Amino acid sequence: MTAALSVDGVTVRFAGVVALDGVSFDVAPAAIHAVIGPNGAGKSTMFNVVSGAYRPAAGAVRFRGTDLTRLRPHDVAGLGVARTFQNIALSRGETVEENLLLGRHHLTRAGFVSTGLRLPRARREERRHRERAREIAAFLGLERDLGAPAGRLSYGHQKRVEIARALCAEPELLLLDEPAAGMNAHETALMAHLIRDIRDALGIPILLVEHDMGLVMGIADRVTVLDFGRRIADGTPDAVQRDPSVQRAYLGTGDELAGV
Repeated sequence: MTAALSVDGVTVRFAGVVALDGVSFDVAPAAIHAVIGPNGAGKSTMFNVVSGAYRPAAGAVRFRGTDLTRLRPHDVAGLGVARTFQNIALSRGETVEENLLLGRHHLTRAGFVSTGLRLPRARREERRHRERAREIAAFLGLERDLGAPAGRLSYGHQKRVEIARALCAEPELLLLDEPAAGMNAHETALMAHLIRDIRDALGIPILLVEHDMGLVMGIADRVTVLDFGRRIADGTPDAVQRDPSVQRAYLGTGDELAGV
C-alpha cells in the first residue's frame, strides 16, 4: 500500500544540537498514526517539519509524492495539510463561526474587489462557505456555539473549535498536536471518540502527537516512538508497548507507558 505521507531520513539541527536524527516512518492512507516519546524526544520538531514551519538539514517529507521540505507553511496548507496547535490559537473575541471561516480562507475564489463591493458572486461564495462551516460545526457538536465568542467557551470546546477550523480547510491530511492536552479523563475520552469519528467519516490520514498514552494506544493504528531525536520503535500499539527500548525510554523518565 502506498503511503499517504512518507518521512525519509529527516535530520534537524539547532545550533549544533541534533533535534531529529535520520527519522523515517510512513503514514498509511486513512490511518491514525501517533508519534510519541518522552519530553524532548523531537515530537514537536517533527510536526513542524511536516507542516513546513521548520526545514530539515537532511531528508525529505513527501505527501502524495510532493516533497514538503522546501515549501512554506501556506504552500503546505494549499496541498491539503491542516494542523491544530498544542496551545489554543483561536481568535478569542471572534465568534466560533468567524473562526471556522478563517479555516476556509485559502478556498476563497472571489477577488478583493468583488468581496469588498459585495457583488453577487462574492455573496454566493460566502453563503457556501458559511453553510459548510455550519455542517462541520454540527459534526463536532458545536452548532449551538456558532454565535458565541470562542474565548468564552470551555477549554474542551475550544479544542473542538480548533479541530473544526482545521477541517474547514477540507484537508487531505490532518495534523493534531496534543489534542487532549490539559483535558480531564471525561474530555479525553470524548476527544478519542471524535478523532476516530473524523477518520471514519472523512477517510483521511491523521498524524497525532500526544502525551496521553491511554488515548494513543486506544485509537492509533500505528505508533512511531522517538527518543532523543531518534526513532526507537515503529509498529502497532501492542508491539510498541512490548518493545524493551520503548519501556526503557519511558520507565527511565517516570512517564506514563507503564500505566497503560
